[in-house]
Amino acid sequence: MSRFGVPELLIILVIIILLFGVGRISKIAGELGKGIKSFKDGLQGEKKEEPTEKKETTEENKTIEPK
Repeated sequence: MSRFGVPELLIILVIIILLFGVGRISKIAGELGKGIKSFKDGLQGEKKEEPTEKKETTEENKTIEPK
């Protein structure tokens, strides 16, 4: 198998633009970017939220005991 060069990649890009159109490609790229950002935020959010969740459960146990 040979490697893809610049001319081959340009031909593939032109075919994709003809099939989908410029507007639809930009919309797909935007949605993909939002998805990746959301995924990264979700991974970082889990690490930050774990200690606060444990604190909340201990606080809830303290309020339940006196009742």
